[in-house]
Amino acid sequence: MNLKSLFSAKDMTEGAPWKRILEFSIPMLLGNLAQQLYNTADSIIVGRYVGDNALAAVGSASPILNLLLALFVGVATGAGIVVSQSFGAKDRNGLTESVGNCIALSAIASVIIMITGPLVTMPLLTLLGTPESIIQWCADYLNIYFYGIVGFFFYNMLSGVLRGLGDSVSALGFLLVAAALNVGLDIVFVASFHMGVAGVSLATVISQGISAVLCYIKLVKMHDIFDLSVKTMRLIPAVSGRILTLGIPSGITQAIMAMAGMVVLNLTNAMGEVVIACNVIIMRVDGFAMMPNFSFGQAMSVYTGQNVGAGKFDRVFSGVKQGGLIAAAFATVITIILLFFSKYLFAFFTTTSELIGLAVRMIRIMAVGYICISVTQVLGGVMRGAGDTVSPMWISIVTTIVIRVPVAYVMAHFTKSEAYPHGDPIALFGSLMISWTLGMVLSIIVYAMGRWKKKMYAAAAA
Repeated sequence: MNLKSLFSAKDMTEGAPWKRILEFSIPMLLGNLAQQLYNTADSIIVGRYVGDNALAAVGSASPILNLLLALFVGVATGAGIVVSQSFGAKDRNGLTESVGNCIALSAIASVIIMITGPLVTMPLLTLLGTPESIIQWCADYLNIYFYGIVGFFFYNMLSGVLRGLGDSVSALGFLLVAAALNVGLDIVFVASFHMGVAGVSLATVISQGISAVLCYIKLVKMHDIFDLSVKTMRLIPAVSGRILTLGIPSGITQAIMAMAGMVVLNLTNAMGEVVIACNVIIMRVDGFAMMPNFSFGQAMSVYTGQNVGAGKFDRVFSGVKQGGLIAAAFATVITIILLFFSKYLFAFFTTTSELIGLAVRMIRIMAVGYICISVTQVLGGVMRGAGDTVSPMWISIVTTIVIRVPVAYVMAHFTKSEAYPHGDPIALFGSLMISWTLGMVLSIIVYAMGRWKKKMYAAAAA
C-alpha cells in the first residue's frame, strides 16, 4: 500500500473482513487515544501545576459539557452511517449531498450552543451541588469551551465523514497534530501564563479548531469520489432528515449517559473533594481503556454501513464474528493492565497517596467490565451501521436510567459510615460494573431478536 492510498477512502466491501476491520480500527484507535489526550493533558497539567481542586473542577465540568454536546455527537454518528452507505453503493450524488448537509448542520449547531451554553452553565453547576471552592473554575472552563465550540462540532462531523469513507488514517494524522498542539498550549497557558483551568479550555478550543480546518481541506481534495463546494453546503430536507433520523437516537443515547453522569455526579460531589478528584483520574484512565471498545464499535458501524450499501449481507455476518473476537482480545489485555498496573497510571495525575490508593481500589472493581463493553460496542456498531440506531438507544436507557443510577444511590445508602457519611465510593464504580454486565446481556438478546436485520434489508433496497 503506497502513501497516497493510505490517506484515502477505503472500500470495506472487499477482502477478508477481519483484515478490513483491523486496518480501519488501528488508526481509529490511535486517533481516539489522541482525542483522549485533550482531557488527560488538561487533568495532568492542572493537577500538577494548580492542585487537586483544579483537577476536580475540570472533572466536574465534563458531565455538563457531555450533556450539551451529546445530541450533536449523535447527529455526527448518523452522518457517518449515511456517508458509509452511500459510499458502499457508489452513489456520488448521494455522497455529495450527505457531506454538504453535514457541514450545514454543523454550522447551525455551533450557533445554537454558542448562545445557549454560557447561559445554562452556572445554573447547572449550582443545581448539581458543585462545591463553592471549584464552581467558578468549572464555569470558566465551560464558557470558554462553548464560545469556541465551532472547532469541536466541525472536527467531529468532518472526521466522521472521513471515517464513513473508510479513511481513518487522515483523521488520525490531523488529530495527532492537534493533540500535540493542545499539550504544548496547555503547558504555556497554565505553567507560563498561570491561566488555570481557563487555560486548558482555551488550549483545547484552539487545537480542535485546527483539526477541523485540516479535515475540511482533506475533504475538498477528494473530488474523485464526491463534490464539495459552497453550493453543496446546504440543507436538503430529505438528506438532513435521514441524517437526523439515524443520528438523534444516538444523540439521545449520549444525552442519557451524560444526564446519568450528572445525577451520579451529584452523589459524587456530596462525598467531597477527594472522591471528586478520584472520580476524575479514574475517568481519565477509563477514557483510554474504553478507546479500543469505541474504536471497534465505530469500525463495525462503518464496515456494516458500506456492506449494507453494497448489498453484501454475508460479509456483515462474517464481520460480526471476526470483529467481535478481535475486540474481546483487546479488552482482555486492557483488563489485565488495569488489574496489575493501575497504581502507576494514576501516579501521572497526582502524588497524593490517599487519592492513588482509593483510585486503585475502585478501578479494580470496574476492570472486567471492559470485556463486557467490548461485546456491547461491537453489536451496537453493527446495529447502527445497518440503520437501527433505536435499539442501542433503548439498551442505553435501561442500563443507565433503570440500572446504573438507582443502584448507585442504593449502594451509597447502605455503605454509609463514619469515614464516608454519604456512602462509600464503591457505589459509584460498582454500579458501573453492574450496568456494563447487564448491558452486554441486553445487547446479545436484542441482536438475536433481529430488528436490525430488517433495517439492513430495507436500507439496501432503498
